[in-house]
Amino acid sequence: MRIIDCRTMACPTPVVTTKRALEEARGVAVQIIVDPGAPRENVTRFAESRGFAVTEAEVSGGFALTITSKGGSVSEKARREKAKNGETVMLIASDRLGDGPEELGRLLMKNFIITLLDLDELPDRLFFVNTGVLLATEGSEVLEALDRLGNKGVEVLSCGVCLDFFNRKDKLRAGAVTNMFTIAESLTKAASVIRL
Repeated sequence: MRIIDCRTMACPTPVVTTKRALEEARGVAVQIIVDPGAPRENVTRFAESRGFAVTEAEVSGGFALTITSKGGSVSEKARREKAKNGETVMLIASDRLGDGPEELGRLLMKNFIITLLDLDELPDRLFFVNTGVLLATEGSEVLEALDRLGNKGVEVLSCGVCLDFFNRKDKLRAGAVTNMFTIAESLTKAASVIRL
């Protein structure tokens, strides 16, 4: 089994390193050692989304994630087919909608997110970047709507670097932390990308 230490690596390096290791391993188990928090969550989510099983053990200064094939994994071709056939991704890069007055922009964004709940077709993922991450953190007026969207199967993901920049990672209240690799990959594979 190959063991790779990704502790202290900046986002999204742990996920990219994991991706490369899994491609090279070709069915052999890989162990990735990561820092607690976002790196642990991101690598686990990445591996599981590709049909791998992840077991973890606490180690000095982090977690050892052992990644193994489950058999019947989701193939890259199947993922591309899903995206080609209609996956919709929303990139929300601000806590406001539009370029007008700040108060109006915040009201419009709040109304937009709440209105999503009434649509027949929901996006597959909502990615929050830049000041958009503030919508998923403590004090946001749309937390209940984001939780309800999550319960309806919409992935709600906030950029870890952005949360760190605004010192809000410990205040995340809706969805999960993600990384730029996952965001970029999802945007490039989606059939429809909507940027707000």
